[in-house]
Amino acid sequence: MEASSCDSSLMARLTISAIKRTSKDDQSWRHPSIHSAILVSGLSVLIASMKLLQNDLK
Repeated sequence: MEASSCDSSLMARLTISAIKRTSKDDQSWRHPSIHSAILVSGLSVLIASMKLLQNDLK
């Protein structure tokens, strides 16, 4: 497994874990930083996944 694949997988697991913890506490959703963190990590996973797909298609 390539390093970028491992990084993408790790970021996805961390994102899912953070969303699970945050969803238990309604107060935490009021902080804009939570929304930003979820968006940034989700975009990071998306970009890494796209790179993996591009490499597979070559």
